[in-house]
Amino acid sequence: MKMKTTEGVDRVKVGGQAVIEGVLMIAKKVSLAVRKSNGEIVVRDLGKVNFPKWAKIPFIRGFYSLFVSLYFGIKALNLSSEISSGEQMKNSEKILSLLLAIGLAVGLFIVVPIFLTNFLVEKRGEFLYSIVEGFIRLGLFLLYVWIISLFRDVKRVFQFHGAEHMTIHAFERGEDLRVENVRKYSTIHPRCGTNFLMIFLIVAIVLLSVFGSVVNLSTWTRILSRLILLPVVAGISYELLKVVAFFNGRGWVKVLYLPGYLLQYLTTARPDDSQIEVAIAALKHAVGEEKNATEEKKKEEDVELLG
Repeated sequence: MKMKTTEGVDRVKVGGQAVIEGVLMIAKKVSLAVRKSNGEIVVRDLGKVNFPKWAKIPFIRGFYSLFVSLYFGIKALNLSSEISSGEQMKNSEKILSLLLAIGLAVGLFIVVPIFLTNFLVEKRGEFLYSIVEGFIRLGLFLLYVWIISLFRDVKRVFQFHGAEHMTIHAFERGEDLRVENVRKYSTIHPRCGTNFLMIFLIVAIVLLSVFGSVVNLSTWTRILSRLILLPVVAGISYELLKVVAFFNGRGWVKVLYLPGYLLQYLTTARPDDSQIEVAIAALKHAVGEEKNATEEKKKEEDVELLG
């Protein structure tokens, strides 16, 4: 979606992700910038984001946007690992890493909360069960983020996450993308995927509580239902995020932003100048076509990729 900066210049809306020793930026193009061990910044094009008409339908667009962000995020993560280390990953290693990540996510955030809730709640009602399960899932997620934040390599990723946000802030305000201009901005950004994730977890608690109050489930059908309802939860969460963005975080909608803002203080960190340079390189490349854009493409894409 196009947006107005403080100078009134039309700009494309930008999303991004931090990866290993680099930053992924998603705008007109999807661009990855990574700093090699010798100090050189390598920039790669990963393609363009295409949203068919059906993917712009409310409640569907949220899940599609999440899918696109995950697709390019995983692709960028593998490539950044190869560029920064100078070692080529085998396809079998990439597949194994992906399967392990999916297994960890499902096991830690779906299976474990259900079994812990079985122990705590027993047969006191599906509504209470879903509430307890949801808060256990939220607690496990926060504990997981806190634990990984203690690792040095993860701290560097969080610094690149901060650099990504700061650079997008500068871009959105029409600043020249130079280190000295970017450095003054906050590492916290309202469109961060962390905000979406926190809204997602809260919506899951509410939706699964309502669902659980009308349907009796066994342990394994509970696990299956959580997986099946993921697109529904993602769709609702995305629409809520758009409502929050529309009001620009003012009034009562601040309540929806607050959990994500607080979590960003853990998932972002102040970067050094060399990390900001990488984020700038990625963003400049991602919006490169914008400099020569004409009136040929005036259609607004009702899409906000998670940053």
